[in-house]
Amino acid sequence: MLTKRIIPCLDIKNGRTVKGVNFEGLRDAGDPVELAQRYSLEGADELVFLDITATLEKRKTLIELVQRISEQINIPFTVGGGIKSVDEIEALLKAGADKVSLNSSIVNNPDLINQASLAFGAQAIVAAVDAKQVSEDKWNVFVKGGTEDTGLDAITWMQEVEQRGAGEILLTSMDKDGTKSGFDINLLSKVNALVNIPVIASGGAGTIQHCIDAVKLANVDAVLAASIFHFKEIEIDDLKAEMRHTGIPVRLNPPS
Repeated sequence: MLTKRIIPCLDIKNGRTVKGVNFEGLRDAGDPVELAQRYSLEGADELVFLDITATLEKRKTLIELVQRISEQINIPFTVGGGIKSVDEIEALLKAGADKVSLNSSIVNNPDLINQASLAFGAQAIVAAVDAKQVSEDKWNVFVKGGTEDTGLDAITWMQEVEQRGAGEILLTSMDKDGTKSGFDINLLSKVNALVNIPVIASGGAGTIQHCIDAVKLANVDAVLAASIFHFKEIEIDDLKAEMRHTGIPVRLNPPS
C-alpha cells in the first residue's frame, strides 16, 4: 500500500510566509527558506509553495526564492502561483521545483494541462482547485486567490483535469481554510469516488484526528496544512506516529 503523505504548505506573499482564514486576514508566519529547511529535517514528505498573490497582482512566481528553497531541502517540492505557460513551468522545474501547481491559468486555458502533461509528464502537473460550497452538495471553482467565482462545478472540473493529464489534485475547501475545524470530508469523498489520480486534502486541519479522518473517511492520498505546522501546534513526528498507530501507512523519518 502506498504511504500517505504529510505536506506543509508555504503561502508566500512579498517573499514571506503568511496564513489567513478563508483566504483573508493574512498574518506573517516566517521566512519561507527557514521553514522549508525545518520541514525537510522534521520529516515532511513533500512541500507546497504557493505565491498566493501572483495571479491577483499579475506577477510571475518568485523564481529566485524557488531556487533558494530547493537548495535547502531534499524532499519533493511543488510550486504554484501565476503560472500561465509551458515556458514558465519549464523555468520553475529548472529552478528546482519537482512539480507545478496550476489553478487560475488552467480554468482560463484548460489546454495548458494537456500541453504541460505532454511536455513534462503527468507526475509534474498538479491541478489546484479552490472549491467553495454554493448549495447543498454543490461546490464551485474559485480563482484569483479565491476572489472570483467561475461558476464551474468543482467536481466536474476535477474529472476534466484528470482526463486532460493532471497527475494529482490539490483540493482546497475555501469554507474550511484556516478554520481548524476539520477537512471537508463530504467534498473529498465525492471527488475521490470519481477520480483515479491522487487527491491532496487542503483546508481545515486543526488536530491530528482531522488528518486521520481525511485519510480514513475520505481516502485521500495526502493531507496538506499550514498554520498547525508553522506555529508548531502539531509536530510532524507526532502526527506520523498517531497515523501509524491507527494503521495508516506513512514514510518513516530517517534518524537524525
